[in-house]
Amino acid sequence: MNIIIDAMGGDNAPEEIIKGCVMAANDFGEKITVVGREERIIKILDECGYSGSGIVIENADEIISGDDEPTAAIRQKKNSSLRVGLEMLHHSKGDVLVSAGNTGALITGATLIVKRIKGVRRVALAPLMPSEKGCFLLVDGGANTECNSAFLKQFAIMGSIYMEKIMKIRKPKVALINIGTEEEKGTESIVEAGRLLKQTPINYTGYIEGRDIPLGCADVVVCDGFTGNVVLKFMEGMGIFVKNVLKNLLFSGARSKMAALLIKDKAKDFAKQMDYTEYGGAPILGCSKPVVKAHGSSNAKAFYHAIRQAIDMVNNNLVDTIAENINSY
Repeated sequence: MNIIIDAMGGDNAPEEIIKGCVMAANDFGEKITVVGREERIIKILDECGYSGSGIVIENADEIISGDDEPTAAIRQKKNSSLRVGLEMLHHSKGDVLVSAGNTGALITGATLIVKRIKGVRRVALAPLMPSEKGCFLLVDGGANTECNSAFLKQFAIMGSIYMEKIMKIRKPKVALINIGTEEEKGTESIVEAGRLLKQTPINYTGYIEGRDIPLGCADVVVCDGFTGNVVLKFMEGMGIFVKNVLKNLLFSGARSKMAALLIKDKAKDFAKQMDYTEYGGAPILGCSKPVVKAHGSSNAKAFYHAIRQAIDMVNNNLVDTIAENINSY
């Protein structure tokens, strides 16, 4: 397996990206091709003390920043680390691509260069999010601000396949975000999507309201990208808020600190459950080859887990399974 890495994308690139690659190369034993400015990458590898043969470098001098307009950047910056990596994936010079860079540029490039699976109407960003019962997949997390019922149906199918193949959840529960649970409530596209999903051979459980999302009532939560991105950012903010409140409560005085010692292990488990870095990146479902969007602020640990997730996608033939099923449902 060859994992292609956009080494220059993300808030902490390339240092944290390369450190994550070193961790992954040591643990997983897969070939990793890092794409970016060669001299800088070599320097970071030396600083990490890495001398193995599992990481190779593909030079690319240009960088697509977070401020670049996505379509223009992909079309004009042909020697950027992201564009070169996508071209490599398209030409089968690697099995999967991972990037923490400009989300819009990655989605645009994945669509224009790597292409969609035949029959897939729109690709979807699908981050894993923490819940009371473990985690759930949010589809779409921001790729498509407006969606019709056919798009939502495909998002549900692809999300269900992902959770079954990658997360090993048998018959994952799929729900559609709405402002109520009544059958005819919501916009025309949501009501129609609900009707279509009832006729689809997945475990569709109906509508889900916002308050029930973090309670683990569904394994796959389906919505348009506008709604999904609001949910994604709100839950990330709430995770930070809850951890800060607990920290202030547990370390505000001598008695609180003593109590904190008693629940130290439980507190660590809770922090791990709420930590997005544990869940890897967000697969871009619907691409003809596996693409993973790592969090823009990924540190080495987060990027390591994104690589782990990418390996799982390849080993479990996720793209082929989606391609085999998307048109038969």
